[in-house]
Amino acid sequence: MKGTVRYLAGIAGPSGFGSKSTAQQVTQHCLPPSPTPLTAIITGATSGIGEETATVLAKRGVRVVIAARDVNKASHLKQSILHQSPDAQILVLELDLSSFASIASFSRQFLSLGLPLHILINNAGIYSRGLELSEDKIEMTFATNYLGHFLVTELLVEKMEETARESGMHGRIINLSSAIHSWVKTDSSSFSFQNMLNPTNSYNGTRAYAQTKLAAIFHAKELSRQLKARNAKVTVNAVHPGIIKTGIIRAHKGLITDSVYFIASKLLKSVSQGASTTCYVALSPQVEGVGGKYFADCNESNCSDLGNDEGEALQLWEHTRAFFHRRLLLQPTTTST
Repeated sequence: MKGTVRYLAGIAGPSGFGSKSTAQQVTQHCLPPSPTPLTAIITGATSGIGEETATVLAKRGVRVVIAARDVNKASHLKQSILHQSPDAQILVLELDLSSFASIASFSRQFLSLGLPLHILINNAGIYSRGLELSEDKIEMTFATNYLGHFLVTELLVEKMEETARESGMHGRIINLSSAIHSWVKTDSSSFSFQNMLNPTNSYNGTRAYAQTKLAAIFHAKELSRQLKARNAKVTVNAVHPGIIKTGIIRAHKGLITDSVYFIASKLLKSVSQGASTTCYVALSPQVEGVGGKYFADCNESNCSDLGNDEGEALQLWEHTRAFFHRRLLLQPTTTST
């Protein structure tokens, strides 16, 4: 109850921010002095909280790489950002997270630019009502939301470690999760790597989405553990942005719908409020060196008991790494205990 009251009232937590804080507010005094701009890659930046994240980071002087499937849409966003912030440095690179070939091509293209990489925001996400398969014959939601971001991170984390060593600043990886991850229960037999790759039972889009958001937390926690074990100055955290306001409900008239919308609107966030936690974790000095955590409303929060299961996180990592080793011949890694 206290948590609900705090959320509805927008009461600030230990960070000084809360559910009503906007991305502009939480980044106002964030950037440390640096002779060169920070570089951030943001996936899924052409709409919603990804777009707001890109816009705000660019306004704060961050060089933003928009990684997008729709290059035309990304180019329009670039022009919009430049209109607001004429000195912004914006790059557009094509990336289809559901395609392993596209991810490999994107990574090669970015690395060929010779830029540093300080921030990687794994923001993109899809929700599919019906069963769809990617070009690699993987269930689409799992391929995009989890496997795609896992592979992007795997191919770029060495560059992030190198940048951190040279700059003396911690690199930051942010995985977008969701409170819906808690819908996956400890005794859920459906949370198995093979079932998520290719569902054999009746497909449930909400369940598939929730599983990927739990997987994003597991990825953040296990990768964080590994980076700490090798003393890398790169941190990984998961964030819950909140549920964002849309115009969908407003399109339907009627007393009941209007009443429901009025009640629901008190629980929903604006796009700028939804982007605030990502921007806070990406830039705030209060998060320097903090890894393996779950953030909501710009503060460390609690994920589900299952989300805290280190054994499950390690098991998912090992299954994923073995899968990519078979598919793409990535060099196997030895996890430390």
